[in-house]
Amino acid sequence: MKEPSVLDYVKSKIFFWRGEIVEIPWPSDEPQGADLLELVQELHLEDDGSFSAPDDSDLGTSSAFDLIRWIGWWAVVPLGLALFAQRALEPPDRSLNAGIVLYMLTLGVLVWAQLRGHLTLPKITSIDYQSDQFAVRPVPMWGGIVFGLLAFLAFGGNRFTQVNLTLWIVSLALFFYAFWKPNAEALPWREKLRIANDNFKSYGVTFSPWTLLVIGVFALSAFFRFYQLDSVPPEMFSDHAEKLLDVADVLDGEYSIFFTRNTGREAFQMYLTAAVARLFGTGLSFLSLKLGTALAGLFTLPFIYLLGKEIANRRVGLLAMAFAGIAYWPNVISRVALRFTLYPFFAAPMLYFLVRGLRRGTRNDFLLAGFFLGLGLHGYSPFRFVPFVVLVAVGLHLVHRRSKEVSRQTLWGLIVLIFSSLLVFLPLLRFALANLDSFSYRMMTRMTQVEQAFSNPAWQIFFKNLWDVMTMYFWDDGEIWVHSVTHRPALGVVSAALFFIGGVMLTVRYLRRREWLDAFLLISIPLLMMTSVLSLAFPGENPSLNRTGGALIPVFLIVGMALDGLLTSLKGSLRSPVWGKRLTWGVGVLLLAWSCAQNYDLVFRQYTDYFALGSWNTSEMGAVIRQFADTAGTEDSAWVVPYPHWVDTRLVGIRAGVPLHDYALWPDQLSQTLDDPRVKLFIFKPEDTIALETLRDLYPTGSLQLYDSAIEHKDFYIYFVPPVER
Repeated sequence: MKEPSVLDYVKSKIFFWRGEIVEIPWPSDEPQGADLLELVQELHLEDDGSFSAPDDSDLGTSSAFDLIRWIGWWAVVPLGLALFAQRALEPPDRSLNAGIVLYMLTLGVLVWAQLRGHLTLPKITSIDYQSDQFAVRPVPMWGGIVFGLLAFLAFGGNRFTQVNLTLWIVSLALFFYAFWKPNAEALPWREKLRIANDNFKSYGVTFSPWTLLVIGVFALSAFFRFYQLDSVPPEMFSDHAEKLLDVADVLDGEYSIFFTRNTGREAFQMYLTAAVARLFGTGLSFLSLKLGTALAGLFTLPFIYLLGKEIANRRVGLLAMAFAGIAYWPNVISRVALRFTLYPFFAAPMLYFLVRGLRRGTRNDFLLAGFFLGLGLHGYSPFRFVPFVVLVAVGLHLVHRRSKEVSRQTLWGLIVLIFSSLLVFLPLLRFALANLDSFSYRMMTRMTQVEQAFSNPAWQIFFKNLWDVMTMYFWDDGEIWVHSVTHRPALGVVSAALFFIGGVMLTVRYLRRREWLDAFLLISIPLLMMTSVLSLAFPGENPSLNRTGGALIPVFLIVGMALDGLLTSLKGSLRSPVWGKRLTWGVGVLLLAWSCAQNYDLVFRQYTDYFALGSWNTSEMGAVIRQFADTAGTEDSAWVVPYPHWVDTRLVGIRAGVPLHDYALWPDQLSQTLDDPRVKLFIFKPEDTIALETLRDLYPTGSLQLYDSAIEHKDFYIYFVPPVER
């Protein structure tokens, strides 16, 4: 057989879909595989717990090199370099040049170590591909289609009703039943129920150490999501008022499919908040909004764990879930109480079932991926780009898996996914087709020149936005204070360093192995951030942590893969299994603790302080009115005088416990209160001299007091008017 040439090697790398990949073997004098293992095993553990290397006579001329390698050089050095590099990019004293130089050194070490086989990522798990002829139950399938068409017609008028909901649910049930493939090896449900009942009667509940570890990580994540939830972030802004008005409509029986208030919003958060308000008794409040989105953020994490486990192993899943659970980025977009966290909340299960379906060929996974794809379109507008992510994943899989059977089965799976997602999306699809301008208005104002002209040619803005969004993990996460600590990296020091290491190692492994999943993990990141990149009319809104939220899933999966690979390499470099295990656990816990400390500071100190400075203190005004109503006056004998670019007076009502009451009373309307004999309270901005002069003219017996706010430059005046004796 003819030995491949260098040209053959290069062509195989470029045109990898044409045939077998040509690999150039390493020189025989390089220690590989078993040779390297033999060298590692020569490391001796002394009685005092220290390690000693073989004599120079045993090591030959490369003793120093091998000794360094034995103590985990290939794992420790790139990790240390990356940590120092990212630390150099941390504000306030940041050095871009130092960070770039250190990251370039990290890049060189990683590529060299990986090409030499000294450092590897966890392997992608191998699974058995299930052959499926895609037989369906025709009667339920056609029944689902017919009921779906009837539901589509009934969804006119932008309202959920008992009729169209019933038709829609029946359509979904019939369609899923038509395509669902029972697991022949699964126990019947009666047998499962009997076993569960026997276990319950025995009162024997046991958990493996691994299960306890997973529960512990989930509990840690829950702490970061719910700790000080009532006060972090501290204030609402106008978007929250709009959301609570929509929730009030739901509680009053107006079940909209698309909420047109405030340029239009998808419905899921409104119904989620209404359910939280009823279930927890929190009413129309900031806390109701926060609880709903915090719960969504928390329950994104199990699917990150499952996805990591599906791709690599359970350690990767656990590490990815842990770092995503404590990270400041997912935490703040969950706490800000808007729809932002719904993006990863639906993207995570969709990606999990999509990857399972593509790798295993299981139609049930395609069905479930379609279900979450359709449901996600009811959540947050940036999710509208996710269907393109699905097509890219399927395309990569088809290009890399050159098998007619696999291609046929994948295409059938894609068809099932598309139809199931369309059925779930059906109510909003009906509204979008009838009200395209309203449905697409917000999106078009960012992508086109409908509202504002482009500042530069569109292609220049696009690539500048793309660069900014790809570097936000290490340098600058944007200028939007609502959901970020502005102009700092989107990731903490540890996560950013691991993300860089994992990204480099994934790229090298893909170039060598051509595994479609490696390519998809890398490509999915810019795709899941594309709605931020496409903010061409308002490039100042890019990067943004809200519109890029879906990308946190592959980002933290790569973080988990990188750390698992580094720790495995470090453990394998030590002869003693006990000390190797202790060292790797120690390094892992140390990195997690460092990340916890930094992210705690970012969320509960820096983000809170930045948010308080950027928002208006409506909570203090609401507290003043509440105290006034509970003592001297009433809820409707207090007013807030509006002032340009000041408080949203609707929020004052919400904070005062009167959520549907707008406390605004303009200066030219103050005289309307003269006929009211009750005790009165007026709140106005210190700069509002017109309000002050008008109130003194109208109520010369009134008293003026400056409220000293806890936030600097947020003081306000209180004008108290005693009752009129009659």
